[in-house]
Amino acid sequence: MQSRCGNRRMQSRFGRKLWKSWRSYHQRSLVETKMHCGKRLDERVMSRTFERRVNELHIRAAILNRLTELGHPQTVPAA
Repeated sequence: MQSRCGNRRMQSRFGRKLWKSWRSYHQRSLVETKMHCGKRLDERVMSRTFERRVNELHIRAAILNRLTELGHPQTVPAA
C-alpha cells in the first residue's frame, strides 16, 4: 500500500483518471456506495438460519436495485 503523498504524486504526474484505473479506485468507490446504501436498509440480519439469511439479503438487494432504478431518469430521443 502506498502512502498518501505517493498517491498524490502519481495523480499529479499521470492524471487522476489514469491513476484511478491503475488502482481500481472507481470499483472501490462503487462498492463503498453500495455498502452504505445497504446499511441504510438495516445493518443487522434478522434471520437465524443460513438459508433464510441468504434470502433476506437477496430481498434487500432487490429492494436496493429497485430504489436505484426509480432514481435514474428515463431518457427518450427527441423527435
